[in-house]
Amino acid sequence: MPTTSPRRMTGIGRVLVVVYSIMALAATGRSFVQIVREFDDAPVAYTLSAASAVVYIVATLALVLSGRRGWYAVAWIAIGFELVGVLVVGTLSIVDPALFQHPTVWSLYGIGYLFVPLVLPFLGLWWLFAHRSTPARSAAVAS
Repeated sequence: MPTTSPRRMTGIGRVLVVVYSIMALAATGRSFVQIVREFDDAPVAYTLSAASAVVYIVATLALVLSGRRGWYAVAWIAIGFELVGVLVVGTLSIVDPALFQHPTVWSLYGIGYLFVPLVLPFLGLWWLFAHRSTPARSAAVAS
């Protein structure tokens, strides 16, 4: 009994999953190296990098499984958290650069990642909104 719509993981949905996967790997690698090498230099910044890695991992899984009950909500929460994180950290890194002398994934709105962290949550939220399930569609998939 399939619980996902076949159109969820085609086109833009598939591209989003690939980009989120790449960001998850990049943020995880970056935070791991930062924490192992120089955690004492900037514990807040490097913890934020690790948090962003977790958010990207959860968002990737949630997007892949968004056709299943509960995962759609997890995707909204993870991507919404990502958007707030990149906007808050990006703004703080401009307003008070002393807070982020060591870069994080979300510093300066993700400039180190060509602003992908800034654009990605907007695209992710748009995709989730465009592919929300309706009661009629859910009932059709369940039968």
